[in-house]
Amino acid sequence: MSSDNLSAWFESPQGRYLLQWEQDRFDAVVADIFGYNAVQIGLPEHDFLRASRISYRFASASGGVAKVLAEPFALPFATGSLDLVLLPHVLEFSAQPHQVLREVERVLLPEGSVIITGFNPFSLWGLRRALARAGSGYPWKGHYYSVLRIKDWLTLLGFETQSGGFGCYAPAFNSPKWLERSRFLDRAGDRWWPVCGGAYVMQGIKRVQGMRLLTPKWAAEKRLVVARRGRQVVGGVQRTHK
Repeated sequence: MSSDNLSAWFESPQGRYLLQWEQDRFDAVVADIFGYNAVQIGLPEHDFLRASRISYRFASASGGVAKVLAEPFALPFATGSLDLVLLPHVLEFSAQPHQVLREVERVLLPEGSVIITGFNPFSLWGLRRALARAGSGYPWKGHYYSVLRIKDWLTLLGFETQSGGFGCYAPAFNSPKWLERSRFLDRAGDRWWPVCGGAYVMQGIKRVQGMRLLTPKWAAEKRLVVARRGRQVVGGVQRTHK
């Protein structure tokens, strides 16, 4: 994915409109995810991990100001080493979206999360892409995947998908004036046609079959103390205090 061209588009009125919505969504979701290592793949110029409480956060991309230079379909991270991976508009501009998700599944720890943003093909933005001429630039040159398609891919890899959300219901105007005039559609869209937003955010949690989460030792000891206080054994007969 060429993040340079997409990053340049984010400086346009359309891009800033979308960026504001996505930054708010990322801030809300990552704030509730804990761990030790988190990586944002792509768009390193924009810090979508800024609200994360995870200790070590960094960006990976094929260019730009990323700390780690790598292709998203061949991540240079150890298997099961990350707690959180962000994919901001990576899949629709990748020639190997399935491989990108396989790599994400590989590097995530069990119960780790991936957060994906993308353009919704069933929206006014999707219609704008369909009407775009051949050879159009970003973001219209991407392959827009539906939420259901992404959910299917994640399910096949063992992820449990969490409810995300749609946003950016205004038409893809180039004029800041017309974008601002269309803001009322964002309020109406959330209520009347919530699945028709121009963009979506989705969270997937890596589940491992047969894995049992260990209960903290102090919690187990607390339950044992409570049980002992409620029962007393006298002469081989167990009595319960009331």
